[in-house]
Amino acid sequence: MPAPSVNVRYMVDDVAAAVAFYTAYLGFSLQADMAPAFASVVRGELRLLLSGPTSSAGRPMPDGRRPEAGGWNRIQLVVGDIAGEVARLRAAGLRFRNDVVKGPGGAQVLLEDPAGNLVEIFQPAAPGG
Repeated sequence: MPAPSVNVRYMVDDVAAAVAFYTAYLGFSLQADMAPAFASVVRGELRLLLSGPTSSAGRPMPDGRRPEAGGWNRIQLVVGDIAGEVARLRAAGLRFRNDVVKGPGGAQVLLEDPAGNLVEIFQPAAPGG
């Protein structure tokens, strides 16, 4: 397997729960597991670095702030059938921040991982549509 070309780090509360979420529901493969501190999962050219509170990335900043999960930055996974994906993920009991929103570029919905980090599920608009 070629090395991923894009790395994204997510802070998570529970590394094992994050690994289970991304591998069971979103098609990632486990690359490295150093739980409870850290793990990495891969999907195509994306390597997602899952850093727990005890990882080096979880250390407090000089001003005392701690890196934390959540926020609004996110990775985007492109799908061909957003309605089907949302139904599958809802049936698994996963959490969404919103319902599907449609715009000129396509449709999207925001899925939360176990730590509250976002994954945007996106279906591009049909060409000419």
